[in-house]
Amino acid sequence: MCYINLRLIMELRIVDNGTITSPRGFEAGAVHAGLKTRETGQPDLGILRSEVPCTGSGVFTTNRIKAAPVVLSQRRLSQGRPQALVVNAGYANAFVGERGMGDAEAMAALAAHNLNLAPESVLVASTGVTGVPLPLDKVRSGLGKIKLSREGGHELARAITTTDTFAKEMAVSWWSGQSQLTLGGIAKGAGMIHPNLATMLCFLTTDALVDAECLRQALRQAVDVSFNMITVDGDTSPNDMVLILANGLAGNDIIVSNTPAAQAFQSALTEVCLYLAKSIARDGEGATRLLEVRVEGAFTLTQARTAARAIARSPLVKAAVHGCDPNWGRIINAVGYSGVEVVESKVDVWLGEVQVMATGTPRNFDGEAARAVLGRDEVSIRVNLNLGQGEATAWGCDLSEEYVVINSAYTT
Repeated sequence: MCYINLRLIMELRIVDNGTITSPRGFEAGAVHAGLKTRETGQPDLGILRSEVPCTGSGVFTTNRIKAAPVVLSQRRLSQGRPQALVVNAGYANAFVGERGMGDAEAMAALAAHNLNLAPESVLVASTGVTGVPLPLDKVRSGLGKIKLSREGGHELARAITTTDTFAKEMAVSWWSGQSQLTLGGIAKGAGMIHPNLATMLCFLTTDALVDAECLRQALRQAVDVSFNMITVDGDTSPNDMVLILANGLAGNDIIVSNTPAAQAFQSALTEVCLYLAKSIARDGEGATRLLEVRVEGAFTLTQARTAARAIARSPLVKAAVHGCDPNWGRIINAVGYSGVEVVESKVDVWLGEVQVMATGTPRNFDGEAARAVLGRDEVSIRVNLNLGQGEATAWGCDLSEEYVVINSAYTT
């Protein structure tokens, strides 16, 4: 799958085989440390390192209970200039009491020792089973075996997966003055996916020199229209994070807010985040189809976002999509309980190109055509509330029996 906004084709170039180490000055590597309970021999522990300290920013889970790696990484981003990241899959290091913070700090210190860095410059992330202590002995042994390289981003992308069926990675490049800038990223996520953030990790890098406040604003805006607009099952985990590191090795003039250079950076970051977010929705546990929900004509942007996400996460809508059942009343029902302003007599609804409701009245539509729309790899639903200018898009997936199978035996 290759997604890019057509209006940006002349400005952005997708990097062939791009990943998180495509920007200058970044290396990564990963090993199998025996942390994933479901797989044998697959990488599950990795490191990302920059040649120089970076400007960093992050967006973290809104769960009131945050895993130790989230708390530690938040603290270190606010206190200094990060230069590396250590991440594991298989154990979330969440809901394990005071030991969790000690293990997160030890994991960072072990990685820092191997990299000859100060522990405070190393960020930490974990994903996997909650309520089980991190086997620090396996982490210690595995970290000593990691070899970093410019190609290691692909290994790291595989190492962070849990129930994912494929690695999610992308990079783009563009010109700023006389400097070519590159931005890359990797992500994981398939279950416990819901706005705002979910059981997902996303790590982004760029060789652009970016002002700290500009970087923070750009990341939040990109996350808001991408990762905060995907849903698989309505659950939000304690480990979610999106991190970005900017090392400035491209040699460009510093990018500051409210400039053309900042707009170009925002476009590149948003494109990568959208691609990775849609890849997560497409790879939802047990999913067979990507669901795109577009809501137009809402009173406000916030209401459009709320309605779109309600439709995308509705188990009844998701099940209907899986069964190719054009039971479009479930769409209207989701809008109704979402809490947004809605006037039934003004609502229009489409399944793909098939209009099923016009100004609140059912249309006589071709059932076979509607079923064909729902049978596509990418299913689009569009709702126009005809009340205002608010519009937003959310992404989800269908709901299959395989989702239940996966989550009924996750720890066994």
